[in-house]
Amino acid sequence: MRQTVSLLFILLLVAIGQVDAQQKWNLETCVTYAMKHNIAVKQSVLQAKLSGITYKQSQWSQVPSLSLGANGAFNSGNNQDPTTFTRVTQNYISAGVQLQSSAEIFNFFSKRNTIAANEWELMASKANVGKIMNDIALSTANAYLQLLLAKEQQHIAEVQIQQSQFQLSNTRKMVDAGALPELNATQLEAQLASDSGNYIAAKGNTTQAMLTLKNLMSIEADTELDIEAPPVESIPLQSIADLQPSFVYEQALKNQPQQQSNEYKLKAAQKNLSAAKASRYPTLAAFGTLASNYLSFDKQPIYDKILSGYTSTGLVADAGGGVLYNVQAPVYTNGQTIGYLSPASFQSQLSDNFRKSFGLSLSVPLFNGGNTHALVERSRINLQSMQLQKEQDNLKLKQDIYQAYNAALIAQERFNAADKMVAANEKAYNFASKRFSIGALSTFDLITTQNNLLRAKLEYSINRFDYVFKMKVLEFYKGAGLTL
Repeated sequence: MRQTVSLLFILLLVAIGQVDAQQKWNLETCVTYAMKHNIAVKQSVLQAKLSGITYKQSQWSQVPSLSLGANGAFNSGNNQDPTTFTRVTQNYISAGVQLQSSAEIFNFFSKRNTIAANEWELMASKANVGKIMNDIALSTANAYLQLLLAKEQQHIAEVQIQQSQFQLSNTRKMVDAGALPELNATQLEAQLASDSGNYIAAKGNTTQAMLTLKNLMSIEADTELDIEAPPVESIPLQSIADLQPSFVYEQALKNQPQQQSNEYKLKAAQKNLSAAKASRYPTLAAFGTLASNYLSFDKQPIYDKILSGYTSTGLVADAGGGVLYNVQAPVYTNGQTIGYLSPASFQSQLSDNFRKSFGLSLSVPLFNGGNTHALVERSRINLQSMQLQKEQDNLKLKQDIYQAYNAALIAQERFNAADKMVAANEKAYNFASKRFSIGALSTFDLITTQNNLLRAKLEYSINRFDYVFKMKVLEFYKGAGLTL
C-alpha cells in the first residue's frame, strides 16, 4: 500500500512537471513569475517585514512594562534576615517574588515621533519592494525581447542556409552538365560553410538569451521553457506623440516606487529629527512594585531563662547628693527547653511579608556627554541627505526619461531606415538570382548580394526589437505596465 501511494505521488509530480513544461510563456507570464520568484525581490520583501516588526515594536513601547520575578537561595554564616532585616548567624533558605510595572507619563513627543518615523520607514520599505520588482520587470522584459531577437536571427540564418543549399544544388547540376566551372560550386560550398557557422553562432546566442531569462526568473537552467514569440509587427505600441518626455516625467513622479519610497523616507527623517529634539525634554514615569519573602530554617529550641548574677555595664547613675551607683545588667543562663521556634507556613509568610510601593520618577537631561546634541545634529544631517537624495533621484528619473525618449526617436529612425534597406537588398538579390541563373552574374557577386541581404535582415531585426523595447520603456515610465 505504501509503495502504491509513493508511486502515485511520483506520477503526480511528473504530471505537474509536464504541465509546466507545456505552458506557453509570454512576456506577461515571464515578468509575473520573475517578480514573484526573483531572489532580489524576496530579499526586499524580508526587509519590509523587518521594518514592519520595528514599527509594531515601537507601538508596543507605549504600553506599560510588566515583569514578574522570583528568587531562591541558601544562606549560611552571618547574614541579614530578609524578613526582619536583623543580623543572624544560621543556615536558612530564602525565597522571594515580586511584580513590577512602569509607564512613561510624559515625553511621548519622542515615542510618538519615533512611531510615526517607523511607520513611514515601513511604507518606504514596501515601496522599495515595488522598485525592485520594477527593475526585475524591466530586466526580464529586455531579456525576453533579446530572446525573441535571437530566435529571429537564428531563423534568418536558417533561411540563409536553405537558400545557399538550393543555389549550391542548382549550381552543382550545371557544373556536372559542363555549363559552369567547378569554381562556382566551390565558392557556394564555402558560402554554405560560412552560413552554417553563422547559424551555429545564432543558435548559441539563443541559448545564452534563454539562460539569461531563466536566471532573472530564478528558474533552473535545465528547465524547458516554451517561449511564445508573437509577431513583432503585431506588438501594440503607443504613439510617440503620447509619450512626450515632460508628460511621462509628471506621470512617473506619481507612479514610480522609487519616488514614493524617497517621499516616505523624507517624512521618516523629519519625524526622527522631531524625536531627537524631544529627547531634550524631561521624562516623567510612574512605577509600582508588589513583593513578598519567605524564610525557611531548622527549628530552634527555646530555653527557660535562669538569673545567674549581674555584670557591670560601665555606666554610672547619679542618685543625687554626690552618690553614684554602678549600673549592672542581669545575666541569664539557659535552663530547660520549654519549646521550639519554627518558620511559619509559606502562605502565611507571603501574606505577612507582603509589601508594595508606588511612585513617580522624573528624569531631567542636563548633560550626557553631548549625546543628545549629536543625535539631533545627525538627524538633521540625515534629513538634509534625504532631501538631496530625493532631488538626485528625481533628476536621474527625468534624465532617464528624456534619454529614453531620444533613444526611441533614434531607434524609430533606424528601424525605418533598416526597413528600406531590406526592401532594397531583397530587390537587388532577386535581380542577382535571375542574372545568375542565366549565367550573366558571377558566383562571387551573387554571394556578395546575398550577404548584403543577410546583414540587412539582421540589422532590421536588431533595430525593430530595439525600437519596441525603447517604446515599452517609455510606456512603463508612464505607468502603462509591460505588455506585448
